[in-house]
Amino acid sequence: MGKKERFISLLNQVEDKGIERLIDYLENKTDFFIAPASTCYHGNYEGGLLEHSLNVYDRLKSNIENSDIYNNVPKRTIIITTLLHDLCKINFYSNIKRWRKDKHQQWEQYDTYGIDDELPYGHGEKSVFIITKFITLSTYESMMIRWHMGLSEPKENYKYLSKALEKFPLILALMNADMESTYILEKN
Repeated sequence: MGKKERFISLLNQVEDKGIERLIDYLENKTDFFIAPASTCYHGNYEGGLLEHSLNVYDRLKSNIENSDIYNNVPKRTIIITTLLHDLCKINFYSNIKRWRKDKHQQWEQYDTYGIDDELPYGHGEKSVFIITKFITLSTYESMMIRWHMGLSEPKENYKYLSKALEKFPLILALMNADMESTYILEKN
């Protein structure tokens, strides 16, 4: 089974009347399945966002299954929060040309990704906004997705992040799965 088929198969396990509409939206109105995960960091290649989302799913699922502190996490929560946490990156990147010096110190043009944010609404909050147009999120799921960037948040938000972590400790599990995927599994 390919990555796209696996992603859709996992999402189809979520019992929500809007899941089919969400899948249709991702397939037909966005670049989700071909988008990069970033411009120059992890997954900065075609399909990087899809691969990253599946990696985060695998890491969170494994981390929870091997944990003695996270109990009875609904399968739905694992699927939704991992596969959809970065929907803020759909229709976000564009192909651009940049200049750099080659190994002979000659200027050359190369293809890369730039940012063209059609909906500048933040990161986690933008993902929650998009998801809730199609399916219902629990408060816990919304908080996990909203705060998954952890200490990458502006320092002015740290007190809110701290409060969120106190009330919703699974945020930390998603943050860790995201960081493990980004900095270990997807290292360039």
